[in-house]
Amino acid sequence: MKRYFGTDGVRGVANTELTCTMAFELGRIAVELLGPLLVIGRDTRKSGVMLESALVAGITSAGGDVLLADIVPTPAVALLVREFKASGGVVISASHNAPEYNGIKFFDAEGFKLTSTLENTFEERLQAAVAGEPRDEGTPLTGAAIGSASRIEDAAERYIAHAVATVQAQGLDFAGLKVAVDCGHGAAHATTPEALRRLGAAVTVINTSFDGNDINVGCGSTQLEPLRKLVATTGADMGIAHDGDADRMLALDASGAEIDGDFIEAICAKDLLERGLLRHNTVVSTVMCNLGFTVALQQLGIEVIQTAVGDSNVLAALRAGGLNLGGEQSGHTIFLDHNSTGDGLVSALQLLAALRRSGKTLAEAAQVMTKYPQVLININVADKTGLATSDTLHKAIDAAQARLQDSGRVLVRASGTEPLVRVMVEAANEELAQELATQLAQVVQQELG
Repeated sequence: MKRYFGTDGVRGVANTELTCTMAFELGRIAVELLGPLLVIGRDTRKSGVMLESALVAGITSAGGDVLLADIVPTPAVALLVREFKASGGVVISASHNAPEYNGIKFFDAEGFKLTSTLENTFEERLQAAVAGEPRDEGTPLTGAAIGSASRIEDAAERYIAHAVATVQAQGLDFAGLKVAVDCGHGAAHATTPEALRRLGAAVTVINTSFDGNDINVGCGSTQLEPLRKLVATTGADMGIAHDGDADRMLALDASGAEIDGDFIEAICAKDLLERGLLRHNTVVSTVMCNLGFTVALQQLGIEVIQTAVGDSNVLAALRAGGLNLGGEQSGHTIFLDHNSTGDGLVSALQLLAALRRSGKTLAEAAQVMTKYPQVLININVADKTGLATSDTLHKAIDAAQARLQDSGRVLVRASGTEPLVRVMVEAANEELAQELATQLAQVVQQELG
């Protein structure tokens, strides 16, 4: 049976794979499992209003009340849940995916992503609802028992003020810094530029407009070339790129070189360590982090805990260990001292704060680690579930790792949100990494279609 929840909520092509009926049912389930007051935010996709309407109908039909935040970054919803003492939060977004996709993901009353246990309960109830299994609903609610929806008029402002305060509390501002920003036609359009300006930075921004069909298209953190051109033409000290819901952030230095999530986490980990604020001198990353990241942090005396891919897995490890910094190479960085989830704006501000404190440029700070050559190939497949059972593929993976020995690594995994298998090979020699990744990609295509 198909599982609906992936690495980050339920996601699919809107109106076919992710339907209004599913959104309605998820609304009802959320009231049952989270509670009677839910904050809803969304990104700029055209299908967002459609799915939001269905969610609101499901929530209110079950007697729940809704606080509508409209278009805000995903981390803003996590913050608003806490500020309004809500039972939970819902975000309608497909993050970095193409405009025709959308998704529905949840936060609990503390603004954390759902635990695996709670998510599995959501999954079971959604499976039953989609299958049309009868449920004991009691008497349908009517009259005053039906829930209501109201709007949070200052949702974006609350989030901006919170993010700005995380820097002001350190006694810093960004006066004199020139920053280029690509909002990716997404949810950060009204938040990141304003927060940077309030802190004194000179900001040049692109892709703040949106029509519902342009989110992530040729821009933002999925395509850095527009930002690279902006950094060059404006002489910016650095560039910041968000995905559609702005829970992730990638950066460019003044020369246009990409500073990915590994570099961002390494720079900020060193800064926290030097200030005595890195809890247990430990950070969390995933199995996708570059080998150079773990080597660099170990040399600094920082332990690295690696989890499966997904910021929910990073978060679980942070909470279990009482830690405060974790992230992914893709740009999800979690500063638990400042928010309960990956936060692109907070990440940008903390990175800039670390640079200001050190007096270094981004390029200079990024020398904290040396990136090992890494080749990543995404293969569209007919059946990604076959990855676990293909002996031929497993033998090919073992053979590739044997060639690398201790000087590199191989990782082959299924995407949690798309019909893809990702092949990643790291090696001290880039040619060898490319050779092995290409060979494995061919085997994946042959075995999984």
